[in-house]
Amino acid sequence: MLKALSAAAAVSALAVSISFADTVPARTVYGNYIEARTADVYTGACFANGEAEQVGREAVFGWKIASGDWHGVNLAGLSVVGVVRAEHTLGLASEPVNPAKAVLIVDSRANAEQRLALQSFARHMGGDLLKDVAKVDYVPIDLTIADGNIHGGTAKLTAGSLASIQTRALNSGDHVCGNEEVWYPPLTSVEHAMPAYALDNSFTGDGLGEKWHNRMRRSGFLGTFQVPAE
Repeated sequence: MLKALSAAAAVSALAVSISFADTVPARTVYGNYIEARTADVYTGACFANGEAEQVGREAVFGWKIASGDWHGVNLAGLSVVGVVRAEHTLGLASEPVNPAKAVLIVDSRANAEQRLALQSFARHMGGDLLKDVAKVDYVPIDLTIADGNIHGGTAKLTAGSLASIQTRALNSGDHVCGNEEVWYPPLTSVEHAMPAYALDNSFTGDGLGEKWHNRMRRSGFLGTFQVPAE
């Protein structure tokens, strides 16, 4: 099993809210990230072992770009979402090869050039998860993080009527075993991340042969990303 940092280490090492404006070097794409799966990511071994290969094949994740150009195209203020369904539980160390089918949801506010750049950016960030894209949709996307602080845990992603995530901070009531930790790391590259409780994680679109409405799980991440522009 993949184990990342302990809960205490996750808070101290991963949960960082930063002001990008003064810290990001030139020619960098940066912004906020959100993710929710159909299996717990913050959990104990008893739950994780019970969920392995039973649930957790699906995920919704998305990026909101605060600033930056990709292939010379300005993407500031735009968003893109990936939705995947894999053959195995996402993140299992015992299944390093895990083919996935994906849907890309691109911000409909983008012009034609920006839409292509957003798809390229998402494929770069998603790697193998977004290698096999079955469908691309264009709808308005909104990602808001309360007070701009990932540590607060409260966020909402809506991609038209196709996909959504809503999170809150983890609290003491979410400690069931007493030995919970960040069991799986985020699915894509992030600078900082914070596990969150997913009040909602849904996909109602086409292209994956499955739709879901997954609620009330310790299955989310909020994060920040920062990558060199290409």
